[in-house]
Amino acid sequence: MLRRARDDVFAMTASRNIRQTIVQLLSNMSDGKEIRSYLNRFAEVDQTRFAVIKIGGAILADQLEETAAALAFLHTVGLTPIVLHGGGPQLDEALNERGVKTPKIDGLRVTSAEALDAARDVFTAVNIALVEAVRAQGVEAHSLTAGAIEADYLDKDKFGFVGKPTKVHLELIRSVAQSGAIPILTCLGIAPGGQLLNVNGDTATRALVHALQPMKIIFLSSVGGLLDEAGEIIHSINLASDYDALVAQDWVKDGMLLKVEEIKRLLDDAPLSSSVSITTPSGLVRELFTHGGSGTLVRMGERINEVASKDALDRAKTETLVADAFGAKLKDGWWAGLDIHEVHMSESYRAGAILTKLDDIIYLDKFAVLGDARGEGLARTVWRQLAEKNPVFYWRSQTANGFNAFYHEAADGSVRKGPWTVFWIGASDLSQIAPIVERIGALPASFEGEAP
Repeated sequence: MLRRARDDVFAMTASRNIRQTIVQLLSNMSDGKEIRSYLNRFAEVDQTRFAVIKIGGAILADQLEETAAALAFLHTVGLTPIVLHGGGPQLDEALNERGVKTPKIDGLRVTSAEALDAARDVFTAVNIALVEAVRAQGVEAHSLTAGAIEADYLDKDKFGFVGKPTKVHLELIRSVAQSGAIPILTCLGIAPGGQLLNVNGDTATRALVHALQPMKIIFLSSVGGLLDEAGEIIHSINLASDYDALVAQDWVKDGMLLKVEEIKRLLDDAPLSSSVSITTPSGLVRELFTHGGSGTLVRMGERINEVASKDALDRAKTETLVADAFGAKLKDGWWAGLDIHEVHMSESYRAGAILTKLDDIIYLDKFAVLGDARGEGLARTVWRQLAEKNPVFYWRSQTANGFNAFYHEAADGSVRKGPWTVFWIGASDLSQIAPIVERIGALPASFEGEAP
């Protein structure tokens, strides 16, 4: 017994040392400061409220190892996601092999007794495969194939053995998480009397979100995000300002429309600070821990107001935002010297972009985001709005600024100038860019103690 206790202590110490090493390595990366800030932010919540991750069956069929590695990484840095998976393609194949017909009504699979038998076998096999793949990464995972979700018949005459969740057993999920394992659930529910029921994946996800109130809701997909009309990934959606215009687009229809509506329902039932991320397994870490992300980030958000004069701004709130975001005191004459071109400011004054004019040059004087707003998508939303409105603009940043990883990704070009890095978007004529860079590099400092 003493030897076993000693081995447990050694294992815990080794795990803790590995976690500290990984966090340190991340912190030393070019965007290490932002990675650490996200880690700290996520670690502040209860371990079962960090994230609900919904994984489709297609991902597990094609990218099982990548998915397991992403889940294991989160656990290694001290975060425990609650995982729910489907198995639609696998179930379709099994039903075809068994000759079982399953028509769909209102988008839901009618589930006969024969189809339920197939669903139980398929979901259990998929669950075991994912659990074993995570364990192969050196991280403990635990199957919850049934029992975590109570359900009742949705409409037995119409849908057969299809269930609607009535209760989530949080104590069971928390017990698994507190034991040091990742809980991995299937889309199966238990009705009163013990009858197994097939539960739609989106419906099961909504039940988990309602019960857990997580900070993050994550969908892993092979596409890696929601696509716009041109087939490009939409990096961020702020529902407060974007929803009506988005769903009115001709190209937002069928599956895309259903997904956007489902995401809105999820966020309507979650804390305002919650957000939905849609990404690939390999992009999960970048999506969660960097400002630039790797997928689509959706949050309920707040409106971003565009104004063209200082008179439309609350001076005190604006100066507080800038000073707090940069962690420095503004010089007394900063506000008076602003020649506003336009400002994109969130309703709460937690994120904003202040653009000025240098003759005929549009200059991003300040892009300010409070620490507690990072990870909510406000930065991306403000940036997208200002970039859509201004196809050509310049800005500068202290070369050591941890936010520069985001800037380098967004910019079309950059150059070092003294203590500054000057960035630009939309410009291409180097003969014109060079004197502008000189001028921007020589602008007076905004903050006390800042290099000129």
